[in-house]
Amino acid sequence: MKILTILGARPQFIKAGSVSREIANHNNIEEVIVHTGQHYDSNMSDIFFHEMKIPKPNYFLGIGGKSHGAMTGQMIEKIEEVVLKEKPDWIMVYGDTNSTLAGAIVASKLHIKLAHVEAGLRSFNMKMPEEVNRILTDRVSNILFCPTTTAINNLKNEGYNKLDCKIVNSGDVMQDGAIFYKNLAVKPNCKIDNKYILSTIHRAENTDDSNRLKSIIESLNEINKEKQVILPLHPRTKKMIEENGITIDFTLIEPIGYLEMVWLIDNCDLVMTDSGGLQKEAFFFEKPCITLRDETEWVELVENKFNLLVGANKNKILNNYKNRKKLFNSNYSLDLYGKGIASSLIINQLVNF
Repeated sequence: MKILTILGARPQFIKAGSVSREIANHNNIEEVIVHTGQHYDSNMSDIFFHEMKIPKPNYFLGIGGKSHGAMTGQMIEKIEEVVLKEKPDWIMVYGDTNSTLAGAIVASKLHIKLAHVEAGLRSFNMKMPEEVNRILTDRVSNILFCPTTTAINNLKNEGYNKLDCKIVNSGDVMQDGAIFYKNLAVKPNCKIDNKYILSTIHRAENTDDSNRLKSIIESLNEINKEKQVILPLHPRTKKMIEENGITIDFTLIEPIGYLEMVWLIDNCDLVMTDSGGLQKEAFFFEKPCITLRDETEWVELVENKFNLLVGANKNKILNNYKNRKKLFNSNYSLDLYGKGIASSLIINQLVNF
């Protein structure tokens, strides 16, 4: 069996790394990895692949920094060329990037079986390009690997159980990765108090709205008076902070590698973020999370009180922070994302499809 895996961003490589390590245990499966180049990332050097124990891509398409239409169209063209050359049995895509959608379109046009990892997720916000990508990818997939029961219910509510596809509750490959990388974590080179809060801000809904960004920053400034706040600074966030003349009173650090990020998650007291993946990683490492967004795909974390969804209102952020001990669930034995065996289940399903 030959699987052609299409990836476009560093987080996708980290997720796919868990599945690639499982594929390596099967002598009768060949994996060909295509990196579209959607997100140029200077951290993705040869050292990145070596330290993360992830196979290097077989193809690098170099398509990035363009409009959604130009990027997706060029990806479709280049991916099709690779697929016609490699003749895979399966195309596998992850998540909700333009690379994901481009891979899905090529698979459907060339009648090659398509597997979607992280299927069924919904924010119910159609203004998000990621929401459009994930919905369209789900619709043409032959097998949908859902990380949660919520994702499965989303697909059933949309009538997928009546379509010619297979829905599988695989658990979350991110949990596989969290378990694997915890032992490889590296402490960042910065001053860190014994007790600290890890924060990230990068979503356009927060960075492109100066009022939301100021409100979040002011909240973190206030919280930092009590406990150190550490924030790895995303380039887009840095640009908007500078343009709007926003004052920062907490600890900013340069963007860091994933192994350093794992260390920060594992050793913090609390996570405050607008990231999707970091919400789950906080749960994997048994850390409470305050999410600086108006909605989340990971509703089970909110429903079970591991995650407080607070938006960008300063008063709401500070009130939830002050009352967090009463609001959070501390029983992390609850199994929401599988037992860290999603990769094994995914490959077994493909082999036996």
